[in-house]
Amino acid sequence: MKETNNTAPIRDARTLGLPKMLILGLQHMFAMFGATVLVPILVNSYGLPLSIQTTLFFAGIGTLFFHVCTRMKVPAFLGSSFAFLGGFAAVAGLDSGIYAGMAPAEKLQYACGGIVVAGLLYVVLALIIKAVGVHKVMHYLPPVVTGPIIILIGLNLAPSAVNNASTCWWLALVAMAIIVAANIWGRGMIKIIPILLGVVGAYVVAVVANLAGVTTAAGAPLIDFTSVRDAGLMGLQPFLTDFTGSVAKFDLSSILVMAPIAIASMMEHIGDMSAISATVGENFIEDPGLHRTLIGDGIATSLSALFGGPANTTYGENTGVLVLSRVYDPRVIRLAAIYALVLSFSPKFAAVVNSMPAAIVGGVSFILYGMISAIGVRNVVENRVDFTNSRNLIIAAVILVCGLGFTGGLTFTVGGVSITLTSLAIAAIAGIVLNAVLPGNDFQFGQSEGADTAASLGRY
Repeated sequence: MKETNNTAPIRDARTLGLPKMLILGLQHMFAMFGATVLVPILVNSYGLPLSIQTTLFFAGIGTLFFHVCTRMKVPAFLGSSFAFLGGFAAVAGLDSGIYAGMAPAEKLQYACGGIVVAGLLYVVLALIIKAVGVHKVMHYLPPVVTGPIIILIGLNLAPSAVNNASTCWWLALVAMAIIVAANIWGRGMIKIIPILLGVVGAYVVAVVANLAGVTTAAGAPLIDFTSVRDAGLMGLQPFLTDFTGSVAKFDLSSILVMAPIAIASMMEHIGDMSAISATVGENFIEDPGLHRTLIGDGIATSLSALFGGPANTTYGENTGVLVLSRVYDPRVIRLAAIYALVLSFSPKFAAVVNSMPAAIVGGVSFILYGMISAIGVRNVVENRVDFTNSRNLIIAAVILVCGLGFTGGLTFTVGGVSITLTSLAIAAIAGIVLNAVLPGNDFQFGQSEGADTAASLGRY
């Protein structure tokens, strides 16, 4: 697609100047913050004391490590993964053997031990890809498989956007309106920071409305500053103050719960790499290589879990920011990582951002999650996937139904331990298997100009 000067992407943000680069990095930090801190909040609701500060710290460290592994080429941010929430809940519910009467903090250590092993499975897959070649591996991931998977990444997140927005629809609409107005009618810097403007602008409106006595649909105040007042300005992460009480522990039961979830998270990783590649117009699966992105994500996950943090994953929210801002420079993502790293030492800042009304998060998510699915649609269209072909139609249909139908995942028992595969993992496995067994797969990665987009070449 031929681009005009008004829509040409910015691949070197240094041309904008340092102040604007810093603001763009802040935008990416805000985009990931809500979902990243939501994971420890949800895990805490299961009774496991996962730290927000530790989560932020390893999101920053993990992102920077990922960029080193990928030769500073891939504009991806690594935030905390939702895929492992079911695993945390399962470990929290274990009450036999060594887990009988075990303190929640120690159960968290064993859950993290399982995640360490899950992260190492990324490295195993990376070594396989390196040995046999990405072309052979990607033969099993043609556009008809990866396109619907990308679509599902956004659609699976959609209910959370609606749930958050429903707490105060008018405030969610304010955030959405600011984002749309800035992106469509904005000029200069305004046009490339719509998410940041939507978050800050809606938050200011919420503060004013809160002072005027406006409440949420449930009758609660729009903003609760109690946690902000109680939080200290500076503070160390738990693994720095209590190392032995934070470092991961290993047991077969927790490993069997957590490690299989890597199937889902690896498929999400490949889908996210495809989405980022399609957005930016670079073949990141071939250069720097899928093996490098997997190693970066996997080791970052293991490192985080080793010290009591959650699994990491490439964040779709930040891919949505890339689509809207059209600033594709990885340096901006690294700035966001540095922000997360520095701010992980401030409990008060975490409390301020965590005080953001859920409706604002919902309004922003409406745009970002929809953008992810739209990328998947573009991915399929640009590759001219033939849906008059029954083979392609069946594969896409099964992927979509699995991804949307198995809302609670699929639970089975191995060695007396219940294991749950997420809906996205089921969809990915079903799509890969069908593509492998049904006749007619003539996709050859890297052998035609238009056929690689779903495997991650995008021409936008």
